[in-house]
Amino acid sequence: MNRAHEPADDLPAFPSAQLRRQPPLRERLCGSLRERNYRWFLAGRLFVNTGTWVQRIAQDWLVLTLTGSATAVGVTTALQFLPTLLFGLTGGWIADRWTKRRILLITQTAMALTAAALAALTLTGHVTVWHVYVIAFALGTVTAVDEPTRQAFVHEVVGPHHLRNAIGLNAAAWQFGALAGPALSGALMAGVGPGYAFAVNALTYLAPIGALLLVRPHELHGSDVTFTSASRLRDGLRHTARERAMLWPILLVGAFGFFTINLPVTLATYAQSVLHTDAGGYGLLSATTAAGALAGALLAAQRARTAYRAMSVTGAVLAALYVGASFASGPWSLAAFLLPMGAMTTMLNTSTNTAVQLGAPDALRGRVMGVYVLVFVGSGALGGPALGAVNETFGPRAGLLTAGAATGLALCALLWARPEQGKGRQDLIHSVRMDKNVASSG
Repeated sequence: MNRAHEPADDLPAFPSAQLRRQPPLRERLCGSLRERNYRWFLAGRLFVNTGTWVQRIAQDWLVLTLTGSATAVGVTTALQFLPTLLFGLTGGWIADRWTKRRILLITQTAMALTAAALAALTLTGHVTVWHVYVIAFALGTVTAVDEPTRQAFVHEVVGPHHLRNAIGLNAAAWQFGALAGPALSGALMAGVGPGYAFAVNALTYLAPIGALLLVRPHELHGSDVTFTSASRLRDGLRHTARERAMLWPILLVGAFGFFTINLPVTLATYAQSVLHTDAGGYGLLSATTAAGALAGALLAAQRARTAYRAMSVTGAVLAALYVGASFASGPWSLAAFLLPMGAMTTMLNTSTNTAVQLGAPDALRGRVMGVYVLVFVGSGALGGPALGAVNETFGPRAGLLTAGAATGLALCALLWARPEQGKGRQDLIHSVRMDKNVASSG
């Protein structure tokens, strides 16, 4: 049988010779930390991720206090998602148009200013819900540029060899913020009020701004490609649609993101209507999921490669966990499902992100990541109201069951339409080799 026409499974993050010789666990887990630039980058993300969670909790509480309406809280969240749906592709184009490090310096500064403005309005007693709405939309607009730029910049900081490890450590940093941020935010709100929580978030942006200033441009792997008039906004969409080996993981993360991003919506309803507990119970369920996600991020960081088969298995296990969680009889049995659900979600997101970045050419990486972010965030924005309606009409158990069944069916459909990857594999290997050549020449 001619193996040249068989679907290739592995999306290599390393050359095949290195894949056969697995490095020690410590080296696999901390490989990207050998890069001085990445050490500074990750340190900055640890601070600002915690600050982001501090503001997210305080902002929801502030809106609820000002309006007494849970719908108003949902509107605030929607206003932060909406700009990514409107401008996400443009943000990816901007990432390919200018130096990513400079773009991130601008976006991080702008985010700090939005947090400072909200802090000033709250501390002076002049804040209204409309102020929060406007600031939320402004923050979302900046995020639409920052997110694809930052995702693509990781490839430049660590190169293709340590990309999966770096994405996993980035996810771990985010989950660390998800664990520490809400607790810090609660302490600040209880002690001095939400205005100081916003001020703390503004101050945390000094860390990533300082880290970006300390990055050495000459040590980046494959610096920004010269922009030409032929580099158009729609080129990222065309490339993604043409390269089915990249389109497949984007569709996969979109199908699961429809439900996984909105798990907190179901958990809040579950805590209230099934467990009959208060906000503390909801926080405990969320912390359990975050702990599992942190473990999954560290596990993903030490894995040496990304494979379509591994993505499929992870997705199947995640769908089964959602179904199992719908039959949980109490908080402890539910927690037994939430821990692996958090881990599997992070591992799936890390795998798809790595596969897309490795398959994207340097000249299009920003726009391709713009497509990835658009699908991921867009699916969550669409899934929120749909899942909320299921929870409200049939209860949270039905929400969990729907999430598991629907993602399972989506995975079956994607496996049935799985791309013929013989050509895709060669394209991905070529992309990795080109990145290696650029890195060595730099």
